[in-house]
Amino acid sequence: MATIVQKYGGTSVGSTERILNVGRRVLATQREGNRVVAVVSAMAGVTDSLLKLASEVSEDPTEREMDVLLATGEQTTIALLAMAINHMGGKAVSLTGAQAGIATDGEHTRARIRNIASEKVDALLDDGHIVIIAGFQGQTADGRISTLGRGGSDLSAIAMAAAVKADRCQILTDVDGVYTCDPRVVPNARKIEEISYDEMLEMASSGSKVMQSRSVEFAKKFGVVFEVCSSLNTNPGTIVMEEKPHMEAVVIRGVSLERDQAKVRVGNVPDQPGFASRIFRAIADAGIIIDMIVQNTSEDGVTDISFTLHKNELVKAKHALAAAVEGFAAGDTRVTSEEGVAKVSVVGIGMRSHSGVAADMFTALAEAQINIKMISTSEIKTAVIVAEADVENASRVVHDAFGLGA
Repeated sequence: MATIVQKYGGTSVGSTERILNVGRRVLATQREGNRVVAVVSAMAGVTDSLLKLASEVSEDPTEREMDVLLATGEQTTIALLAMAINHMGGKAVSLTGAQAGIATDGEHTRARIRNIASEKVDALLDDGHIVIIAGFQGQTADGRISTLGRGGSDLSAIAMAAAVKADRCQILTDVDGVYTCDPRVVPNARKIEEISYDEMLEMASSGSKVMQSRSVEFAKKFGVVFEVCSSLNTNPGTIVMEEKPHMEAVVIRGVSLERDQAKVRVGNVPDQPGFASRIFRAIADAGIIIDMIVQNTSEDGVTDISFTLHKNELVKAKHALAAAVEGFAAGDTRVTSEEGVAKVSVVGIGMRSHSGVAADMFTALAEAQINIKMISTSEIKTAVIVAEADVENASRVVHDAFGLGA
């Protein structure tokens, strides 16, 4: 008897009608002779509604209480789904993250999973239950409710699949799989049949909203092969797995775009040991995640350092840097910023063994009269910063340049 973990996102359970549809699908999976764990998100829009409620009663709610509040979204869904399955003649039980044995560290709103004690889940499966688990949440060592951050239900599902040694893990959402680019931006984008963990991780971290990047990291670490597919049909999805030799034949797997970026430039930084450390230590201590970093060639003993981050972190970053650059030897170190920028990335493990990817990308952008503001590369990714007004056109011309369309 196979064990299957299925994760259903917020749009898949966005109404009672859709919850009933999920219930029928989960029950059908069990009746095919499988043990089934369903990990679910809050109904679409519920988390945003809870955040709005919090803002109406407090300008600065504590993270502990935010976790208590936000965890209720998934708990509503698990109860409704269990009710639906039981009404259909199934045998389902709902569990919160804590009841399912998901233990986390103490970081509220962005906790990391430390361990999963799956004995209770295993016992319920052995007894013939469909186990419905609240995604996105767990419990700290001292009993506090914790949440895993946006997209955390993906991580809950991957981690639970590893804990119960699932034969199959499915991430069911409102799309048929992972596409070569966002189909809403590139109409002829093509569904990818299989993709490596590294490619999926780069695409997730570069703006693809299909999977949370932390969940892909977890899957790679524990060797969890998973499928991204639709909850609205039974079409084959995209298999995410360890890299296979034949995968390198595909040079570019996909194009990702990420909006709402900002660029920060720290000018006239003394070109001496320790000054870059002071800049990025201040950013790290403020809890800010940055992306691309570029340092210019030194001239007259000073240099410029630029980096990108989400625009929501810009004010906090400028405040942190203002204190950090005080007393720099150059005396006139300046912090400037630019909003209204976005990132376009091309990803593919075939880039390791094929030349000319960057040249082809830059040529396509140049022919479309799109200016490049920053460039960053890794072994399997080339990314550029462009004006946000150009990001959709940039994605389309790059997608076409590499022949990725259906």
